[in-house]
Amino acid sequence: MEERRAICISAAGRMASDELEISRWICEVVSDALAEEEISCNILELKKFELLPCMGCGRCSDIRRCSRDKDFNRIYEEILGAEYLFWVSPRYAPIPAKLCMLLEKMQQTTILHFQRDKTYQSELHGKLAGIISYGEGGSAGERNHKLMVNDTIARTLLDLQLKVVPYNSKWDTGIFFQKYDWKKGEEEIRKYVEVTVQTSKSLYAIL
Repeated sequence: MEERRAICISAAGRMASDELEISRWICEVVSDALAEEEISCNILELKKFELLPCMGCGRCSDIRRCSRDKDFNRIYEEILGAEYLFWVSPRYAPIPAKLCMLLEKMQQTTILHFQRDKTYQSELHGKLAGIISYGEGGSAGERNHKLMVNDTIARTLLDLQLKVVPYNSKWDTGIFFQKYDWKKGEEEIRKYVEVTVQTSKSLYAIL
């Protein structure tokens, strides 16, 4: 039986803050929950990569990789080899810069082909994506995180032809973790991982 693989991408980038601790904890909860489903998970912290901004050269249209960014290509190969993708991000303006660069370059490898051929399927077509934002809670805090983080990431992933897994009718683009609410947060993260895995099983049943 082929090993099922997942990637959990941490977008936290502020070195002197508690964000790294929270993001790492979320990723570890995701990884542990996946292990119970016999799915291996590799945690990638974007702060450890020297991603370069897109220059709009268009060469990715031919090679489907970035012609000058080795770190992006390393991450992208990891993503292509995974069945499940989890994205963990705090709210900046609206999301961290390295995550913006990663998503932009992923989109460029697809959009240029799609503009020429509307039937084009990306290399990421059909992969499942879970999105977990985190920060200050309260109704306003949750609403802002959904609009600025979850929905922003989800729109790009949908353009890339991934399937973004909803948590419930309210949170149709992932979930939100309220800082330091460890017990409730772990329960919801584990449940979201379970929902994602069950979604995969349902898709395979249809196929």
